[in-house]
Amino acid sequence: MQPNRPHEASYVGVGVTFCRVPLVLDPAGLAGVDIAVLGAPFDEGVSYRPGARFGPRAIRLAEDVGTPPSRPHMELGVDPFAELRVVDYGDVEAVPADLAASHVALRRMVGEILAAGALPVVLGGDHSLSAPVMQALAERFGPDGYAVIHVDTHADTGAEVHGVVNSHGTPFYRGVAEGFLTGSNVFQFGLRGAWPGSEEFAWMGASGFRWRTMEECLDRGLDAVVAEAVAFARERAPRVYLTVDIDALDPAFAPGTGTPEPGGFSTRELLRAVRRIATAVDLAAMDVVEVSPPYDVAGITALAAHRLVLETISAVALRKGGREAQPARWETG
Repeated sequence: MQPNRPHEASYVGVGVTFCRVPLVLDPAGLAGVDIAVLGAPFDEGVSYRPGARFGPRAIRLAEDVGTPPSRPHMELGVDPFAELRVVDYGDVEAVPADLAASHVALRRMVGEILAAGALPVVLGGDHSLSAPVMQALAERFGPDGYAVIHVDTHADTGAEVHGVVNSHGTPFYRGVAEGFLTGSNVFQFGLRGAWPGSEEFAWMGASGFRWRTMEECLDRGLDAVVAEAVAFARERAPRVYLTVDIDALDPAFAPGTGTPEPGGFSTRELLRAVRRIATAVDLAAMDVVEVSPPYDVAGITALAAHRLVLETISAVALRKGGREAQPARWETG
């Protein structure tokens, strides 16, 4: 089998598929698939440190134990690869230095996955990819047919960043302004640092966004904020797009990202949050973005992203089986 698509750039291509699942490179191969992992190897949308174009390959390679897919989840009591048909749909054919063309390719391929009735899980790449993902969701379900739970340091609601409209700091502004996202369907948490500023927050409030800063997550407790996000999303739409920027993690846990900001979540906290969200909502799409391997240390950022995807897939398997979590416990006493 050809290992990649004919016109992929040299840094594109799966290398090793996610958890060694089968590789599918044609829409016909998506028939009967539950989850399709898709790489979006572009970073022309970044405003600071580049390198996220290498993220999809690094995430796939982060945890490669060299065996057929089998990852029993200790807390959920389910092996997602025994319950679900998961494939790797390769990478979009990113066009170097042409972000708009790469977005067109991503929008098309996410649409192919949705048309097959499967869940797209996108490996970034920079966060500008949320725009084409949401465009594909709006085409299938309508702009008000999905809610968004967005975990990030930054709200990504700028009208422009350094004069650029199409960037990793603008996808959720673009979604509302261009009509493929309903602002009152968006819940964000983990926000911290110096941006967005008062102008962006004013626009977000007027557009119906709800958010919790990192300080609010600490004051209220992360479990409470996650429960709030889930209740909000369920009330707004029948399905949810979960998008996770790896810089939601503190740089101690995720140094390999383009816009690190001290004071974030630990890996343990974020894994638990994503697991709880994915077990509680009907996911329409999921992504993890902004992994930049050139700045990573011992691959810990890519490994965290890999595990976030595994948590999501495991939770989807639990929901599909209609079962309660069956954690492994040794009863004593």
